[in-house]
Amino acid sequence: MKFAYQVRTKEGEIQTGVIESSSQDAALSFIQRAGRYVTSIEEIKEKPFYTKRIKIFDRVPSQQLVLFSRQLSIMFKSKIPLSEALHSIADQTKNIGFKEKILELFEDVEAGTSFSKALSSHPGLFSVFYVNMVKSGEASGNLSHSLNYLAEHLEKEHHLRSKIKGAMIYPIFVIMVMVTAFLAIILFVLPELTKLLEAGGGEIPAITMMVIGLSDFLKKWGWLLVLGLIGLIIFAYRSHKTQKGKEIFDRIVLGFPIIGELTKKIHLIRFGENLSTLISGGIPISKALEISGDVIDNTIYKKAILDIQEAVKKGEPLNVVLRKSPGLFSPLFSQMVSVGEKTGTVDRCLMNMVEFYQKEVERNIDTLLSLIEPILIIFLGVMVGGLVASVLIPIYQMAAI
Repeated sequence: MKFAYQVRTKEGEIQTGVIESSSQDAALSFIQRAGRYVTSIEEIKEKPFYTKRIKIFDRVPSQQLVLFSRQLSIMFKSKIPLSEALHSIADQTKNIGFKEKILELFEDVEAGTSFSKALSSHPGLFSVFYVNMVKSGEASGNLSHSLNYLAEHLEKEHHLRSKIKGAMIYPIFVIMVMVTAFLAIILFVLPELTKLLEAGGGEIPAITMMVIGLSDFLKKWGWLLVLGLIGLIIFAYRSHKTQKGKEIFDRIVLGFPIIGELTKKIHLIRFGENLSTLISGGIPISKALEISGDVIDNTIYKKAILDIQEAVKKGEPLNVVLRKSPGLFSPLFSQMVSVGEKTGTVDRCLMNMVEFYQKEVERNIDTLLSLIEPILIIFLGVMVGGLVASVLIPIYQMAAI
C-alpha cells in the first residue's frame, strides 16, 4: 500500500512524500523513527480494477530469489546494516510483488524483529529450509555464509528443475503436432474424400473405412470425449489436493519403471542436500530431519523421513534406520551415511552422494530422451503412414479406373 504524508523536521521545515508500507501504522512508525513529526498521512486510493496489475505476473522466479540471497550476502559481508541492505535491494527490484515483500521485511527488521522471524511471515516465498538456514546463520554469527550457501542451493535446485522441464518440451511438442495433424486430416480432409469416393462408386479400402469411421465417431461424440477429458483432469487435480489422493499419486509415480527410479534419485538429492546443509549449519540432526521432511513434496518420502526422525530421537543410528526402507533409500546412500557417522563427517558424505546422484539424474534424463525420440518417431511414422495410406490408396484406385 502507498501513503501520502506531510511531516515537519526538527528545524521546522515542512516536507511531503509517498511511502510504500504494509499498513498505515507501519508507515507512521517508520517516518517517526527517522526523527520527523507527522502532520498528516493518508492512504492513496486504489485505482479502478482495470488499471490494477495482474497478481500472477508478480510471481517471484527462483532466479530472483537466488539474486536476492547473493546480493544480501555480499552487502552483509561488506558490513552494510541488514535494514539498509534490504531497502537498497528493494529499490533495485523491478518485480512489484517481490519489492513489496522486501519492503515488509525491511519494516519488520527496522522494528526489531529478527530476520529469520521476518522471513517466516512469508511462507509462500521463503521455505522452512530457507528460514532455518538463516536462523542458523544468525545464531552462529555467520549470516553472510548462510545466505551465500542458500543462493548456491537454490541455483542447484533451479538447474535440476530446468533440466527436467527441458527434457519434457520435445516429446510434448511432438505429441501436440501429431495430434493436431491427425485431427486436421480426419475432420477436414477425409470427409471431402468420402464424398468423392461415394460419388465415384468405387470400393473403399478397409484402412480408409476405419479412419472414416473414426472421423464420424469424433464428429458425433467428440464433444463427449472432450468433456470427459476435462472432467478427468479436474478430478485428478482435486484428488491430488487431498492427502489421500496425493499419497496414491506419489506411490504410482514411484512405481513407474523408469520415471520412478528417476524420481527417487531426485528426492534423494533434495533430502541429502538439505540434511547436509542443515547439519553443517549446526542444527541438531533430529531437527534437521524434521525440516528436510517438510521440504520434500512427496508424501511417501515425507512419511518415511518423519519415521526416521522418531527413530533417531530414540537413539537409533541414522544409517540403520535408512536401511529399513531400501525401496526409498538406496543401499549406497545408507552406506555413505554409515561411513559419515563413523568418521563424524555425515554432512560431507551426504554432499558427495548428492553430487553423485546429480550426475546420475543428468545421465538418466539424457538416456530417457534418447529412448523417447525413436519411440516417438516410430509412433509418429505409423500414425502418419496410416493416415496417408487411407487417403492415397483410394485416390490411386480411382485414377486406375
